[in-house]
Amino acid sequence: MTERPEAVIEVRGLCNRFGQHSVHEDLDLDVRKGEILGIVGGSGSGKSVLLRSIVGLLRPSAGQVTMLGKDMLAMSTGERSLLERRIGVLFQQGALFSSLTVLENIALPLIEHARLSRKEATYLASVKLALTGLPAHAGNLFPADLSGGMIKRAALARALALDPDILFLDEPTAGLDPIGAAAFDQLLLTLRDAFNLTVFMVTHDLDTLYTTCDRIAVLSQKRVLVVDTLEVVAATADDWIQDYFHGPRGRAAAAATTRIEQTITP
Repeated sequence: MTERPEAVIEVRGLCNRFGQHSVHEDLDLDVRKGEILGIVGGSGSGKSVLLRSIVGLLRPSAGQVTMLGKDMLAMSTGERSLLERRIGVLFQQGALFSSLTVLENIALPLIEHARLSRKEATYLASVKLALTGLPAHAGNLFPADLSGGMIKRAALARALALDPDILFLDEPTAGLDPIGAAAFDQLLLTLRDAFNLTVFMVTHDLDTLYTTCDRIAVLSQKRVLVVDTLEVVAATADDWIQDYFHGPRGRAAAAATTRIEQTITP
């Protein structure tokens, strides 16, 4: 019997309330080491709110979040700073600093958290830039000079700057054309395998789910309705799940994945 990988993130009894509005109630979730976990759900189900709660940008109303064996809600400022070096976050719009070049954006966490000199940080930033497939000259550009796909890759390079154990992605392929999104998916798989990353990814992109995810968690009714492999999740008797995975786009994504698998199978 294959041993289940350890959980590097454990969420227990999570509640997020904003005034009288409740987004999550008694939500439980485990994220396993080395997996790419896709988070899906309808509009307003709290996908991004869950991500922000886990990484510490939003303090939940109740519950517990444990990451890499540490209680996120009970840590001191110093302990949190050390843990933050082990995670990388790619925000939905990239969140690059508009007044800094791409290289300066990537080098910033190396200077602030790793205390490297500007020269050392710039060199390592150029390495991270190359890892994401951007040309060297892109490092001297400002975010306003980049295409949507380049912004995503630049933001990914910054998220990878400190060699994190866990990578958080919020809609990483949103706004990309199909070719750019497919290239990003393949890059993500390559980086996960090369650096043994654990990836927590909020996405609505069905192609990305089929191509990259080991498991999928569906947020519904203020909790995780189901978390399992895509095949198991897609077979779950729930109206939203059935519409999502078996509607026209879901069928197209599944058919495309089948064609690819048939092409690469000897």
